Formats: sequence, C-alpha cells, structure tokens
Amino acid sequence: MIEKFKTLFFVKSSLISLYLALTIPLPFISIEKLKIPSIIIFALGLYLIINITSDYVETCSNKISYKSSFISKFLGKKNWEISWKDIKLIKSLPTSQSSKVYYFNTHQGENYLVPQRVEKFEKFLLIVSSNTGIDINEISYISPLWTYKLLTLLSIMMIAGEIFAFLS
Repeated sequence: MIEKFKTLFFVKSSLISLYLALTIPLPFISIEKLKIPSIIIFALGLYLIINITSDYVETCSNKISYKSSFISKFLGKKNWEISWKDIKLIKSLPTSQSSKVYYFNTHQGENYLVPQRVEKFEKFLLIVSSNTGIDINEISYISPLWTYKLLTLLSIMMIAGEIFAFLS
C-alpha cells in the first residue's frame, strides 16, 4: 500500500504567512507606475512559495521516494528514491541550531536527507523502522512544532497590523 506524507501544515502555513506579512504592503507603498508589476511579482512569489512547500514523501513495501515540485527541481532540489533493502543505517549530524538532521545511508555510500517536516511523522517513522529494522526512537522533528505555530501566529498578527494601519 502506498502512503503519502505531505509537508507539515504548520511548516507550510508559517512560510506562506510570513511571505504574505512581508510582501502584502509592497503593492500599496510602491509608486504608481510600479503598482501593476509589484502585484504581478507578489502573485508570482506567492505561487512559488506554495509550490516549493508542496514536496512530499511516498512509501510502499519496496521503497521510499521523495517527490519535489517542478519549481523545487528547477531551484536544485532533486527527487530521490531508495529501496528499503538498500538502506544500511540512519546517521545523525548536528545543526548549528543545536538540533539534529538525519540521513539515510545506503550500502552504496549515498546519503539522503530523512524528511523531518512531514505530516503523520510518527507513522512515517514506524514505516521506516518496520521496513529497515533500524531503531528510530531518537528521530524527531527538526524543530519543535511550537516554533512553526509561533511564526504563523506572529505573521498573522503582522498582517492584521498592516491591514489595521492601512484602513486607519
């Protein structure tokens, strides 16, 4: 059975709301002859943000696949696919923010970033563990979920403040 794991809603919403908070004022404060181009660029940017946050992971009994959108591929993010039997171990590396990122390490010596920002993350980890036999107890989200929720809330408050300032 194929399981699909989309980008975590709070990751997607935090990035989109932050983009909106930072760019909504631009068409309103631009000079008259740049209003139409700024609206077009705003819409294009919104499309790009929505598109690049639409990557997902698919699992089945034979393999795991990471699928990125056309825009993500154009910007350098690659699709990948690994057979479960090719995964030798999962190794961790520290990040500069005192977190950990994890990589699938294959018998061929290739490394693939373990997606840590997907919905149904616990189910995803159980599928990885049951298909590879690798202990996944230490693996968690790359950042605590409250950070994405807080960023979304702050971005929404910025948008509300911008609307309030514009209307008064």
